[in-house]
Amino acid sequence: ALEPLSVGLALGVASALTGYLSHPRFYCNYVECCPRAGQRLNASALKEQLDNRLFGQHLAKDVVLKAVLGFSNNPSPKKPLMLSLHGWAGTGKNFLSQILAEQVHPAGLRSKFVHLFLATLHFPHHDQVKLYKEQLQNWIRGNVSACPSSVFIFDEMDKMHPGVIDAIKPFLDYYEEVDGVSYRKAIFIFLSNAGGDLINKAALDFWTSGKRREDIQLKDLEPLLSVGVFNNKNSGLWHSSIIDRNLIDYFVPFLPLEQRHVKMCVRAEMTARGYAVDEEIVQAVANEMTYFPKEQKIYSDKGCKTVQAKLDIHEDL
Repeated sequence: ALEPLSVGLALGVASALTGYLSHPRFYCNYVECCPRAGQRLNASALKEQLDNRLFGQHLAKDVVLKAVLGFSNNPSPKKPLMLSLHGWAGTGKNFLSQILAEQVHPAGLRSKFVHLFLATLHFPHHDQVKLYKEQLQNWIRGNVSACPSSVFIFDEMDKMHPGVIDAIKPFLDYYEEVDGVSYRKAIFIFLSNAGGDLINKAALDFWTSGKRREDIQLKDLEPLLSVGVFNNKNSGLWHSSIIDRNLIDYFVPFLPLEQRHVKMCVRAEMTARGYAVDEEIVQAVANEMTYFPKEQKIYSDKGCKTVQAKLDIHEDL
């Protein structure tokens, strides 16, 4: 038979070990945990990622950096952070949302606290809008209950059926709680090609008048975007109560990319693949892209979207 002292000692050790293993600091080294209340983003890390990985988007970098850090540093925000990113394909909208997700939750898009919705995949049928709205509300409510700082990314907003996204309006509004759940620490991001034509025209007007693209300010584009997207029948935000109630904190414009920016994308991709940067290949890939307007050929019509595929052709070189 075991001595009482031995039994007591064994139970004490087991209890201490169980307490240690279940301590949040230890547990969260092996299982993804929701960030603690009051935990702030690393400002320098976010800025470094934006500077090194997102090219030609001075406006988007500046707006998102200030908006996200201000939101993160606010111990009691009045509403969730709501960003709407607009611009043509390949200009960096998905890239920026991934960078942001990684800074909030290190696993990024693989995190169980980051949720990506694709309009054509998750909401394909026009006759099921009512069902989609109910499912969307339940999904968001459940995930924010599990982690207040959840991130929700809605891609292809220009293909979203009008009315679907209005289901999340109560969660974006200035309510302390909705049915016992607070959404004020969550981040919502819309990605859309809608408004891209307006942005491209404004950028071209700046170029034609001899102004630098870096002189374009948010005030030059944001009013155009908010009105243009609200009145665009081909946008999921057409006549949306989310815009009508001014619940989108920032309409973030992504400018069309010039050839010099395409070259930056090629260099970054070569480096990511472990190649030495070869400027002849960089130029060759940039030359294979198509540009607009037809006469001046200033902007890449696909941004950097096809850089990876075109670089594949040159891998043997």
